[in-house]
Amino acid sequence: MMVEIKVPVLPESVTEGTLGAWHKKVGDVVKQDENIVDLETDKVVLEIVATASGVLSSIEMEEGATVTNNQILGKIDTEAAASAEPAAEEPAQAQEAKAGPAARKLMKQHELSADQIEGTGQKGSVTKQDVERHLKAVEAPATKPAEPVPQPVTPVPAVVETMDGRNDRRVPMSRLRSRIAERLKEAQNTAAMLTTFNEVNLQPMMDARSRYKEDFEKVHGVKLGMMSFFTKASVEALKRFPSVNASIDGADIVYHDYFDIGIAVSSERGLVVPILRDVDQMSYAEIEQEIRNMATRAREGKLGIDELTGGTFSITNGGVFGSMLSTPILNPPQSAILGMHTIQQRPVVIDGEIVVRPMMYLAVTYDHRIIDGREAVQFLVAIKNMLEDPARLLLQI
Repeated sequence: MMVEIKVPVLPESVTEGTLGAWHKKVGDVVKQDENIVDLETDKVVLEIVATASGVLSSIEMEEGATVTNNQILGKIDTEAAASAEPAAEEPAQAQEAKAGPAARKLMKQHELSADQIEGTGQKGSVTKQDVERHLKAVEAPATKPAEPVPQPVTPVPAVVETMDGRNDRRVPMSRLRSRIAERLKEAQNTAAMLTTFNEVNLQPMMDARSRYKEDFEKVHGVKLGMMSFFTKASVEALKRFPSVNASIDGADIVYHDYFDIGIAVSSERGLVVPILRDVDQMSYAEIEQEIRNMATRAREGKLGIDELTGGTFSITNGGVFGSMLSTPILNPPQSAILGMHTIQQRPVVIDGEIVVRPMMYLAVTYDHRIIDGREAVQFLVAIKNMLEDPARLLLQI
């Protein structure tokens, strides 16, 4: 019996995708639930798995093709005799399943298999960082510097020689990068964006973390970071200023009575913004754990489309890259985004005395069509006050 390999049903926000690497060739044995081809959307890389065991009898769409819902990609013959010894292939298939898309891509470039690399991901899975560490260890010079190894580029750039002999490399945008460009331009063209700034003294928050971090980790099994404080403070401020948690839909303003917070994460493919759902109902430990899980899955290319869809407000932290001040851009259809920046020891005046404190500049970019300047400023001041006196978060004052 012939079983069709189809593009899965994509959500309304994703209309098409680009077919990635095939992990099997025609005639190869495939097992049910084994990943056989990747699909790159403007949000994530999806793994398309076999719905039945058999032999891959045909490939209908090649790597790089643009595909849509339910399009046939290939066929599996469930009755065909295996063209290779299943017993010999099973260990390799099991090892292959232990690596994410980004790791598999890098291993393919360097002709490696997962059983050669020590995995540090969930259940021992191999991550991209594991592959990079393995490559560095292998390429470490014993007596003299090794010759640099050319790194394959996918897709292959077109090299054009200019009149003066210098070269330009032309590489097509990835689907994710193209979508990022489209959405950012959409935000600029549609929203009336304005940014307000403030600075926050993080000494009280850092003192609280220092005082309770060991007990927190013992009880909850996760480290107490800064993001839970900023996320909780944002939610409390959103409750006081509903327009900041709202969005525009045509001629209507939609006020959201829930708090789904997007946390910007940098990945190999670009910036993605996975969503924490119903953050007002989450504990500090749950926020910390979920942010860490999402960041790991983002780097491994394992985020699902549903995890990147929706959101009523976003937080981005340019401080991890050393940014001192910036104007974050909206993530449509959201109406506001909080920008965090690097922490610097700076002299400030407190109670008439000059003291040195860990200071951070905060920025809120907002859509002036539905959020007035007064609301934006007071919203940011509310976040500042709660961070400078963390007890306010517990007392909700």
